[in-house]
Amino acid sequence: MASTPSVHHRAAITWLSVYSMIMLVQAVMGPVLAPLPLPLRTLVLTAIVVPAVVYAVVPSLLRVQARLRRRPR
Repeated sequence: MASTPSVHHRAAITWLSVYSMIMLVQAVMGPVLAPLPLPLRTLVLTAIVVPAVVYAVVPSLLRVQARLRRRPR
């Protein structure tokens, strides 16, 4: 049975996910968002990043991590 990752490990996975998604969204949508005022750019960015990280990226990374921990060494 796989153990639950420590709070520090989950924090690192979450940070890596958030950082990666922010970079990706800025790279893809930067020119479209650039003319908007900062509060509106931040609203759009977080409206995309937060659900993606919470519902897709972090759960996927935790599943991969659990599979890797279950592998025989």
